[in-house]
Amino acid sequence: MDTAYVTLSRQSGLVNEMRLVANNIANANTTGYRQQGLVFSEFVRDVPNVPSMSMSRAEVRNTSLQQGVLTETGGQFDFAIEGDGFFLIETPAGNRLTRAGSFAPNAEGDLVTLDGHRVLDTNGAPVFVPPDAPSIDVGGDGTLSVNGQALGQIGVYRTETPLDLVREGNTQFRPKGDVEPVQDPVVLHRYLEGSNVNAIEQVTRLVEIQRAYELGQSFLEAEDERVRGALKALMR
Repeated sequence: MDTAYVTLSRQSGLVNEMRLVANNIANANTTGYRQQGLVFSEFVRDVPNVPSMSMSRAEVRNTSLQQGVLTETGGQFDFAIEGDGFFLIETPAGNRLTRAGSFAPNAEGDLVTLDGHRVLDTNGAPVFVPPDAPSIDVGGDGTLSVNGQALGQIGVYRTETPLDLVREGNTQFRPKGDVEPVQDPVVLHRYLEGSNVNAIEQVTRLVEIQRAYELGQSFLEAEDERVRGALKALMR
């Protein structure tokens, strides 16, 4: 049955990758979405009295940090990061990272996301915008000011590697370790960053996965017939 087990491990990985690719395609137009991929690896198990068994595993998810398309929206509280880094937001489950920069002030004057999570500055404190401010000026580093008076700087943070990011939802990430401010960040005012999904590439990959899965299924059916034939021959 070793052949069937090895093939089933591959089929399981293909199903997981198919789900990720389908989710990427569904979020091709989601602001701040980061494309996700799956890393396949080999798992070798030592089986007593027989040769070792090699099976595939597909459990490590890889997030693409490639820059998405920057689009000018004209929104007073729309922001986009050019280059490295994420916005840091405060959620009930803890601080999270995101590239979705469509914000708005709440009733208390705190800058929040569309989900109501407060946006944090370079010191980890909420970004405050006076409710009576006619308009705000934003510097290239994310510093907010009203009538020449600085209010604070929108925080832009980074992690060491993409593997330090655990996806929560479509546009939020939980860092496994510590985060640190990006030196000399570039924040664009009245811009939003689109998804970095390459839709054509992902559709092509989805077709490849489906064909590979169908091939594996055909192999399993042929192997099942072989085993049935061997059992019938032994029982005669």
